[in-house]
Amino acid sequence: MYVADSRASTSAASAEGAVRPRAGRRRAAVAPTVLALGAVSLITDVSSEMVTAVLPLYLVTGLGLSPLGFGLLDGIYNGFSALVRLIGGHLADRGGGRHKWVAGFGYALSAACKPLLLLAHTLTPIGLILAADRTGKGLRTAPRDALISLSSTPETRGRAFGVHRAMDTAGALFGPLVAFLILRATVDGYDAVFTVSFCVAVVGVLVLVLFVPNGARTTATRAGTETETGTGTAPQKPSGGTAPRPTLRAALALLARPDLRRVTLCALLLGLATVSDSFVYLLLQRRLGVPDRWFALLPLGTAAAFLLLAVPLGRLADRVGRWRVFLAGHGALLLAYALLLTSWHGTALPYAVLLLHGCFYAATDGVLMAVASESVPEELRSSGLALVQTGQALARFVCSLGFGAAWTAWGDRTALTASTVALALCALFALTLRRPTPSAPSEGLA
Repeated sequence: MYVADSRASTSAASAEGAVRPRAGRRRAAVAPTVLALGAVSLITDVSSEMVTAVLPLYLVTGLGLSPLGFGLLDGIYNGFSALVRLIGGHLADRGGGRHKWVAGFGYALSAACKPLLLLAHTLTPIGLILAADRTGKGLRTAPRDALISLSSTPETRGRAFGVHRAMDTAGALFGPLVAFLILRATVDGYDAVFTVSFCVAVVGVLVLVLFVPNGARTTATRAGTETETGTGTAPQKPSGGTAPRPTLRAALALLARPDLRRVTLCALLLGLATVSDSFVYLLLQRRLGVPDRWFALLPLGTAAAFLLLAVPLGRLADRVGRWRVFLAGHGALLLAYALLLTSWHGTALPYAVLLLHGCFYAATDGVLMAVASESVPEELRSSGLALVQTGQALARFVCSLGFGAAWTAWGDRTALTASTVALALCALFALTLRRPTPSAPSEGLA
């Protein structure tokens, strides 16, 4: 009876994504690869968030775009990378040790796009530049996350992603602040922001080249810790002991795995109802009448909350279940939307909304990659993560277009109400879809 109860409790914990360390094992420190990649992301995010912080105001106020036009560009900015994520993941897996160099090319491409914004003043060229910038992001994201996953043990994977996202978000915290100071100190503020952003991005590429180790296989993998996963078993290799060849067909075939298919479907559905950050900040500005010169500071609230909560929530996900934390993050986002829909105009409103917004990212961004990592074999880690990221990015692209169109046709309040209802329904469906079944505990949440 005791043995049966013990097995049942273990299966339940595994099904919810909790990975408990073996008795007597010392808690592993975060790998140097994670810290190096975190430094690269920190520097790169200073650059990218300088642009992101001023772009909505620059496009809507400076260039006079409608909400629909801005929704199109914002959809490109946030969703275009979905078209190349699978390519980036495939190239990294095919090379065995190309994760670093594929990611490096993506970082370099994004950096090269920053000065081009100085030359573009109409919708079409700006859209092309943003598409190229997001192509760079799409190429680098899956190889980078694969390096983080491969350099971490299953017991600390949520913590590792939390540390990386915290460092990444530190850059997101400083980026808008730098943009704000530049706008206040210069006459041609936007041009200066784009120029400084390019210089900072080049530094990030140099740090990647000089300090991130080459090769996908890490100390954790060579030590054999990859045999431990959230379900207590390693991702299965084909019969005969041979690893799957890293081809595009093999990558797409990963969706035949029930656990990865469910993760991808849930990420896609929830992404369809996740309003873009830029729209959240524009809604706050309209609700509170925030002056244009202070607009660039709004992302600081989200970034600060993300920075403070990323590591604690990553560690909590390792202990209590990653899927529970992931869905709780969407609950925080629902509360943020609800606050924006109320008639409350108090001074605490922006702080509450931005705190919940940052909590959403801390509970979902790295945690989702930790969840997906448990369902993908090492040889296809980049490709498998790219599948999940692609579904999510495409969904957010559609959401940006739809939200911008709804705002233009019916107003911002109606558009946000529809997104709130859709997010609540998708979250309930995801909760049902990911619930483990007693007959198949091995397909539970990792």
